[in-house]
Amino acid sequence: MEMTTHAIAWFDLPVTDFDRAKAFYSAIFDFDMPEMMMGPNRMGFFLHKQGEGVGGAIVQGSNPVPSRDGARVYLSAGQDLSVVLDRVAAAGGEVVFGKTEIAPGMGFFAYFLDTEGNQVGLHSMG
Repeated sequence: MEMTTHAIAWFDLPVTDFDRAKAFYSAIFDFDMPEMMMGPNRMGFFLHKQGEGVGGAIVQGSNPVPSRDGARVYLSAGQDLSVVLDRVAAAGGEVVFGKTEIAPGMGFFAYFLDTEGNQVGLHSMG
């Protein structure tokens, strides 16, 4: 296999209550999440540069169910993940592992539970 620019091409976060999940992610990232139907799935999209970055969406209608025990996705939290992490509780989520340095020069990470029960990671360089 050839070397790729990104290990992830796309991600879906399963949700059971789409409106609640959309409100949660819109609140913590401070944006109005665009949405659309794709086949039987209702999808809300995280903002990213189309064709340049890795995108993802919250998805209601497919078989996967929210879980804190499944694969973990790390969302980019800009310059300092504390800004996003500080909004989690007020938006209905729970911080389960606070901001922690990975290693010098590799940035920081944290984990939270979203309103649907997914355990999600955040990453930033600051």
